Amino acid sequence: MFFFLSFTTRLQAWNHDFFWESMKPGGGGKPSGDLLDLIERDFGSFERFIEEFKAAAATQFGSGWAWLAYKANRLDVENAVNPWPSEKDKELVIVKSPNAVNPLVWDYFPLLTIDVWEHAYYLDFQNRRPDYISVFMEKLVSWETVNTRLEKAKARAAEREMEEERRRKEEEEGKPTNEEEDDDDLEMYVDNDNDDSEAE
Repeated sequence: MFFFLSFTTRLQAWNHDFFWESMKPGGGGKPSGDLLDLIERDFGSFERFIEEFKAAAATQFGSGWAWLAYKANRLDVENAVNPWPSEKDKELVIVKSPNAVNPLVWDYFPLLTIDVWEHAYYLDFQNRRPDYISVFMEKLVSWETVNTRLEKAKARAAEREMEEERRRKEEEEGKPTNEEEDDDDLEMYVDNDNDDSEAE
């Protein structure tokens, strides 16, 4: 029970910080650059993306969040060897989550979120959640921040692939990984201690 409360509290703090940083005065409008290109590729158009994001936020039952995230993880192919993600697998997705859950639990990179807990909008909009969502998207979103997060997400995904590729090559060549090298050092240290005690 304590672990669950601690997990939830930390995620809520992280989510709210991320939410506030997703906004700026005079925000909204339309993104540009690579972010806009990916939105148009993965959703068909920016307008279609706005429709889907608003729908996700409006239909999240009860308390929770709606997210735009960058998905760059491997395919789930159960017992088979996981293939490397293709460019098609590296895509933008819209997800909604209950309570404090966020896309990090699915190994996605969060880019944008909207808080749809009732306390986020009730004073200004009462129970008119769709109106709150429209104001958020049209007047508050900081697309510059979202674009910066996308660039960081792509860089981290590339670093992860390079590290996994390095480990794969080492395994094929029979070279020890860093973890195996650490284990060898530990075993040698223990052996040295035993030798000293026997000499005494």
